[in-house]
Amino acid sequence: MYKVSEFSYLTGLSKETLRYYAEVELLEPAYINPENNYRYYDDGSYLLAMLLNKLRGFGLTIQEMKTVMNDESFANLERLLVEKKRNIEYQIEELQLKIEDINEFIESGRESEE
Repeated sequence: MYKVSEFSYLTGLSKETLRYYAEVELLEPAYINPENNYRYYDDGSYLLAMLLNKLRGFGLTIQEMKTVMNDESFANLERLLVEKKRNIEYQIEELQLKIEDINEFIESGRESEE
């Protein structure tokens, strides 16, 4: 069992994030000492924390992560990740167009100076 500070260090999740995840029932402590309310996490919690960390890095919202954790279906996780990937690709295309617009604008300014 890991104390919150140890678990935070191991997972890279802040103590505040761990509290929030417990509050929204995304990652609850494996054990809460009834005498002092200290929270403890176990190895199973570690695996869930690493998965949540990865999903958050992919840009999933808290609600999407809760859906994934409650569903436990890889097919639905895959569908959600493919959708996220499509959205990222669309954003990249949009940013590429903005870069091209900026380059054209700069170039037209240079041409008018000549």
